[in-house]
Amino acid sequence: MCGIVGAVSTKNIVPVLLEGLRRLEYRGYDSCGVAVHQGGQLKRARSTSRVAELEANVKAEEVQGGTGIAHTRWATHGAPAVHNAHPHFSHGPGADAQERPGRVALVHNGIIENYEELRAGLQARGYVFSSQTDTEVIAHLVDSLYDGDLFDAVKAAVKQLHGAYAIAVFHKDEPHRVVGARAGSPLILG
Repeated sequence: MCGIVGAVSTKNIVPVLLEGLRRLEYRGYDSCGVAVHQGGQLKRARSTSRVAELEANVKAEEVQGGTGIAHTRWATHGAPAVHNAHPHFSHGPGADAQERPGRVALVHNGIIENYEELRAGLQARGYVFSSQTDTEVIAHLVDSLYDGDLFDAVKAAVKQLHGAYAIAVFHKDEPHRVVGARAGSPLILG
């Protein structure tokens, strides 16, 4: 099973996110990652090893911020590789999208049954994919629907998703907000 942790604070939230992932390690996983809002941008670190390696990557890459999400993943779509590890970013449409800073960061537990159809529609609109996951489809879908209010974009996106899921997402333009949604998968808020 995948595990998702998300948090918002006035202090660096990365230690809390990493501790949340450590507490989920007993469930097993093949990759893990963390993303934060840092200095007006999205920053992430991902690993196909243990949370301890992810923590070393976080320190080396100086990932820190007050808003963030983290994830442990069991591969369902796409091999267990760093480019398929969560969190996934959406950079917006365009051939040079992967060279631009991310706008949306998203983690996901579950399976989106209509992800191929959604992927094809997003590719037709210029979205470039860097993974084989159904999760990246959701990140691009939220980005495509974003018009200044992340909650509204997520509400509109989940109406198009078929399957069971729990997601946590944040946007670079809303630095103190994480939005979650679920259908058929558990999601606990505290």
